[in-house]
Amino acid sequence: MKLQKLLSYTRQAVDEYEMIQEGDKIAIGISGGKDSLTLLYALTNLQKFYPKQFDLIAITVDLGYEGFDLSKIKQLCNDLGVEYHIVSTKIGEMVTGDTLEGSACSLCARLRKGALNDAAKELGCNKVAYGHHMDDVIETMMLALVYEGRFCSFWPVTFLDKTELTVIRPMIYIPEAEVKGFEHKYHLPIAKNPCPIDGSTKREYIKSLIRQLNTDNPGVKKRLFHAIKDGNLEGWSR
Repeated sequence: MKLQKLLSYTRQAVDEYEMIQEGDKIAIGISGGKDSLTLLYALTNLQKFYPKQFDLIAITVDLGYEGFDLSKIKQLCNDLGVEYHIVSTKIGEMVTGDTLEGSACSLCARLRKGALNDAAKELGCNKVAYGHHMDDVIETMMLALVYEGRFCSFWPVTFLDKTELTVIRPMIYIPEAEVKGFEHKYHLPIAKNPCPIDGSTKREYIKSLIRQLNTDNPGVKKRLFHAIKDGNLEGWSR
């Protein structure tokens, strides 16, 4: 995927769900993976021509694991002209004690989001952007369906009452395969996730299941996504 195509996908989502308003100050959550770095490229380049002016800050929540090298990401932010902040935490220690993998992942996600939101507020941001793509939307729906018996997914735009922050997801129209293509084409400086249970979660199981469904029934991913988008789900109707 070339930058022009990335911007086309991104602007479609931003415009359709009115994700960005004049004067917004948006914190981009940078995990170090391909998704958040692709989002960084998308928003910094969209900023150059979008009719509504907005500011960007990049924030990484460091979980405290050894070997998490952010130097290349810091350099990338510098090259793109984006202010970059690293929030040091001990979340890794908190979730890898006696906690089993399922609850550990859930707890880690909550703590990470809390630390990111706190930093965003302190830095004067009114919005936080996550790098969730189309496959994330589908996988979240399948997780809820399989494990909770609910047909739902996260929303493109979510207002958080407690923090008065708005979460936006500008990459919801981008298939993960396209993100991977962008990563390879632009040689994104990935900072490998040091989590000891990375790759062995329920989400990975669901991802594998959807991959098999799509192999057996070509196009099923797109159909699942449109079932969410066009199914009158709360938060998705425009």
